[in-house]
Amino acid sequence: MKFARLIWKNALRNKRRSLLTAFSLSASLFLLTTLRTVLFELQAVSAAPQSDLRLVTRHAVAFTNPLPIYYLDRIKRIPGVREVIPGTWFGGIYIDQNNFFGQFTVDPEKAFVVFPEFQLPEDQKEAFRKQRNGAIAGVRLMQRFGWKIGDRITLMGTNYPVDLELVIVGGFTSINPPDEAALMFRWDYLDELAGRTGEAGWFTILARSREDMPRIIQAVDDMSRNSSAPTKTESEKEFQLSFSGMLGNIRFLVGSISAVVVFTILLVTAATMGMSIRERTAELGLLKSLGYSRGLIVGLLTRESILISLAGWLAGCVGAWVLYSHIDLQAATGGWFTVLRVQPDSLALGLLLSLLVALVATGMPAYRASRLSVADALRYLG
Repeated sequence: MKFARLIWKNALRNKRRSLLTAFSLSASLFLLTTLRTVLFELQAVSAAPQSDLRLVTRHAVAFTNPLPIYYLDRIKRIPGVREVIPGTWFGGIYIDQNNFFGQFTVDPEKAFVVFPEFQLPEDQKEAFRKQRNGAIAGVRLMQRFGWKIGDRITLMGTNYPVDLELVIVGGFTSINPPDEAALMFRWDYLDELAGRTGEAGWFTILARSREDMPRIIQAVDDMSRNSSAPTKTESEKEFQLSFSGMLGNIRFLVGSISAVVVFTILLVTAATMGMSIRERTAELGLLKSLGYSRGLIVGLLTRESILISLAGWLAGCVGAWVLYSHIDLQAATGGWFTVLRVQPDSLALGLLLSLLVALVATGMPAYRASRLSVADALRYLG
């Protein structure tokens, strides 16, 4: 640490260049961290205790195709099924199209058995069971729009040719933060307004045990195999991950962008550090004349580069973590994301890349400069 002051002074000898280098690093690392965080959220699965016992049955051809509601009773009779409820995505507009949020139908009698992670007071559960046009909203969604218990809201239909007049009768919390940005209302209310279509978007099945799940999957899909509405039944985790698959190979895309980011910051840092070292060749010769060894000179130059890279990491990766922890993401993303949880592995990757870039970018120019003789270094004009 006895050279800390020297390293600090040399790192800031050209403040504008050092700041611009750190900024370019931070911008690249911020982009990398954001991409990895978005990928994590898209592929995140429920952490609820019963999530590993839940199955989802959807149309085998396309998720948007409906299923007949009479499948519900057939599924109930399959051995190993504890409970099953219908679900439908409404996709309505609240005030304007920018106010996006999840809108799902549930069975008020069984929803809290299948989804025990949705927590709300018993009196609100009872109100949801009794009021036909009642709805429950996640606490984050209620905060976003300033809703209170008893408020009336209107959802203008897009997928369905009906407008829903709903009354907020409860606000729920969940172990999964994204759930708290959703609105749920009764399936039978939507079916009534839609003209008794007798259709559901999917069925959520709660199995009695993990051992029962393969048999249930086989039985449900065999039941509908030769019908006009064949089904695909899968675990809740597989169902959620299938949405990421609909967006293409996101992991490959993130990996490709990450490679471009790393290559770019390597070029920028190498060019900057190479310029800085060439400008100081005469000074390095003076250090050698004072007895500084080749290894010590390379070490000093490398630590300067590491200092600038760490500043970029702090501003880019740690800055992303601080930013996403404190801003209103629902408002910033139009409801697409409730939370963006920067993972420790993303912070660690950013730190590793910043150190790697510093070492690679500085290593060769510093080594070449340290090999110059004292006389050649002192005669160097840049």
